Amino acid sequence: MLAIYKTVDDALVTLDQIEKGCWINLINPTENEILQVTEATGLDYDFLKYPLDDEEIPRVETEEEEQVMIIIHAPIITNEEVIYDTVPLGIVLNDDYLVTASLRDLQLFEELRNTRVKGMATFKKTRFIFNILQRKTNLFLRYLRDISRRTEELDKEMHHSTKNTELVNLLSLQKSLVYFSTSLRYNAKVMNRLMRGKTVKMYEEDEDILEDVVIENTQAIEMADNYTTITGNTMSAFAALTSNNLSEAMKFLTSVTIILTVPMLISGFWGMNVGIPLAGNPLAFLIIVAVSALICGGAVLALKKRDML
Repeated sequence: MLAIYKTVDDALVTLDQIEKGCWINLINPTENEILQVTEATGLDYDFLKYPLDDEEIPRVETEEEEQVMIIIHAPIITNEEVIYDTVPLGIVLNDDYLVTASLRDLQLFEELRNTRVKGMATFKKTRFIFNILQRKTNLFLRYLRDISRRTEELDKEMHHSTKNTELVNLLSLQKSLVYFSTSLRYNAKVMNRLMRGKTVKMYEEDEDILEDVVIENTQAIEMADNYTTITGNTMSAFAALTSNNLSEAMKFLTSVTIILTVPMLISGFWGMNVGIPLAGNPLAFLIIVAVSALICGGAVLALKKRDML
């Protein structure tokens, strides 16, 4: 998909044709759309193609023709096993045009389209880039809080459930945290390079925005690390609790088996076709039951004393 926007009176409007000072957004574009943008803007074809590789790592590259490519990782919500994931987001620009390229229509794109930000305009490319970075980092923080909330809910459910569903969901959240932590560290390297001011032109207000983004990104890294530790500890505790419950169940069943064995043995003896005491006594059945009950009672007391019941 190819979409073209330009700021008019602090609002983004959609254009039909590419013109200077616009923002071109490529979302899982076709080959013809990439070629169309390349011909209209003069931007490098490979620069527009790199971010469409799902395994691309964040980095910054420049060309002699005053072209800059910035690749970062942005958070997404998936419907697959891993609930939260990241995808590459490319920002490619020269003196006249700014292009973003991604495999998915990200949440931050929707926020950029629907939210007015004072001082942000498509022709102010540096500030526009830093606002993209800021929204991306805010999304990381938002999703990390969601992960924390979901982890707490799963922790409560695991205390009352014997199924593996909660454990599988917790494992998915742990995977998401690992992906987030890795991507945030890569993004930090990209922003540190931008802070040097040699890649894109920066003014004082732009530097303030980028500094805030760096601080928020550092906070997100710390949150991801903390939540990863908490999730890992929760899974370990649940595994230990499950193992302990299994041991308790096996111990109980073993004790019950021992107790039930006593009346079975006694009844087996008196069921033999041989001469046995009380064989002619009309109260033999009651006597045998009473003796069995006494022995079983003694076994129960002995097992409880040894904490087997």
